[in-house]
Amino acid sequence: MNDIKTADPAALELIAFRVGAQEFCVNIMAVCEIRGWTEATALPQAPRFVRGVINLRGAVLPIVDFAARIGLPSTEPTARHVVIVIQINHQQVGLLVDAVSDILTIHDDAIQATPDIASELVKEFVQGLLPIDGRMISLISLANVLQTEEVLAA
Repeated sequence: MNDIKTADPAALELIAFRVGAQEFCVNIMAVCEIRGWTEATALPQAPRFVRGVINLRGAVLPIVDFAARIGLPSTEPTARHVVIVIQINHQQVGLLVDAVSDILTIHDDAIQATPDIASELVKEFVQGLLPIDGRMISLISLANVLQTEEVLAA
């Protein structure tokens, strides 16, 4: 997916996904693949938001429950859930989400700042907000969501 080019070089392509009733998006350039849910092998002493690991073509892939990571109730995955495999600093991590909903093409000026009244946790994970077609989509800072050594050490 890293070879995707837009007609407008100033445009940013994002993948939107759902967790519960909320919508989020991440930069498409960080996404390696989107796959169906596979049962993960739990790791002892792992943080609450790390579901475990799966074997992805011979590599160990840690699976992060995105809902639990951002402070929402943990996900009880079913066959309908998906894992977005992302690459951050030479490390691949799977994000467990409810569903992928859209591929969005936007310009930087469409991103609105996170309100000052938001909690520090929200400000840490949400890079900005996108009001699109009556929806409010949170642009996620993947580096902040996955910065903990707990995730990358899994």
